[in-house]
Amino acid sequence: MNPASLIIGAAQGRLIELPGRMGNRHGLIAGATGTGKTVTLQVLAELFEQLPEVGDPPVPKLVLFFDEAHLLFANAPAPLLEKIEQVVRLIRSKGVGVYFVTQNPTDLPETILGQLGLKIQHALRAFTPKDQRTIKAVADGFRPNPAFDTAQTLTELGIGEALVSVLDKNGRPTPVERTLISPPEGQIGPLPPESRDALFGRSPLKGKYDQTVDRESAYEMLKVRTETARAAAEEQAEARRREKEMAVRISLGRPRQSIGEAMAKSAARTIGSQIGRQIIRGVLGAIFGGASRR
Repeated sequence: MNPASLIIGAAQGRLIELPGRMGNRHGLIAGATGTGKTVTLQVLAELFEQLPEVGDPPVPKLVLFFDEAHLLFANAPAPLLEKIEQVVRLIRSKGVGVYFVTQNPTDLPETILGQLGLKIQHALRAFTPKDQRTIKAVADGFRPNPAFDTAQTLTELGIGEALVSVLDKNGRPTPVERTLISPPEGQIGPLPPESRDALFGRSPLKGKYDQTVDRESAYEMLKVRTETARAAAEEQAEARRREKEMAVRISLGRPRQSIGEAMAKSAARTIGSQIGRQIIRGVLGAIFGGASRR
């Protein structure tokens, strides 16, 4: 996906609906687990590298929401954490806002929490000593408000209530406030097919990502390479096996000597050796005998 497609229509204030294959049931980029982490890293990296500097615009060009953000950081590789920290720290100057949505803010790395300017915290319940420590840690992350105790208020918030802290015009966190949150105007549950088709029909990205592209994956490439190497090894083993069989057949195909032939050759060797010894004795005797007579 081209990251520039995410900000098409932003000048008109239009909400871009991502294609169904790139969104989950919440309509968000599926970046929490598995291959989604790699996709998230790629999108963030390309946005950071391709978008121009725009300073501090009053309204961001693009806003990214990461739902169930604790899954995004669970067992995340160090390059992903470093890239997210860099993006959260610097991408505001490129007109992009990043929101992390999670039930417990302590699930996020402190380096990420320290870069967030807007904090909206709904109620937390303390059932165990660990829960109490979590509530204290969350409360300490807000700028105190003398009007109420932040930790106690966290456990008293009702439905639709939240503690909110934002940045003032000088970039400083404001004291935490207890406020009511307007209910969302979206639909709870999956959209019916006709509604999704209507949204896609109005999208500026209509026709760009409609065609499914099934590219050859790294797994498929490695699988083909492995199968090719295995086939070559099997062919070499089969060739060696055939060579051994041929050598055995050649050795078995040589004519064997019969018992009579073996006995005849042995007798000839014996006779030849006896006659040879007699001839040598005669020759040597004649030589040495003649010499003595002289």
